[in-house]
Amino acid sequence: MKLQKNDTLLFIGDSITDCGRQHPVGEGSHGLGHGYVAQVYALLRSIYPELMLRVRNVGTSGNTVRDLKHRWDRDVLDLKPDWLSIMIGINDVWRQFDHPISGEPHVFLEEYENTLRELVASVRPSLKGLVLMTPYYLEANPEDPMRATMDLYGEAVRRIASEYDAVFVDTQAAFAPFWDHFYTSVLTHDRVHPDATGHMILSKAFLDGIGFEWSGAPKA
Repeated sequence: MKLQKNDTLLFIGDSITDCGRQHPVGEGSHGLGHGYVAQVYALLRSIYPELMLRVRNVGTSGNTVRDLKHRWDRDVLDLKPDWLSIMIGINDVWRQFDHPISGEPHVFLEEYENTLRELVASVRPSLKGLVLMTPYYLEANPEDPMRATMDLYGEAVRRIASEYDAVFVDTQAAFAPFWDHFYTSVLTHDRVHPDATGHMILSKAFLDGIGFEWSGAPKA
């Protein structure tokens, strides 16, 4: 397990991370929301109680990477986490499809990659560890236009993760085995916001990335 005793793990992102968390900073059983962040917290605390980990959530619904930049100092740098997890990009792509005429909220690939790289560069030296999770679209067909665009943004995350020695979590790939058995609507009403099972798929992908031992942590 990559996390160490007394580490603080901070999550930032959009509505998938927010999930009803408390503001300004979500923390604890009632403050982390009802999504993958809360699931990660519960699993870490139940399997690794001896590590006394602190988990905090500053995901904000509707955010793009541009929004993250505007609040980066307050919600990341000032909080001084040991580990940081970033999952952003869904709205950057989605607004191009559900608001195609209004160009103002559109964050195209070049801006997305450059901004995310800038944010990562500003915080990476102060972190013990960084997790970069791709944006995803709950669509099995890779040729679907929004899914294909989302995959390009995911590849940008992969490049940045490689450059900055980050744990890379391919959330789109994590959902793929589920489509062998169920149609996408089983998990979501809009192919973006998943149900509890979808959030558990995200949780497992994150925990696998940080070396979580599902059979139980080895004891000293």
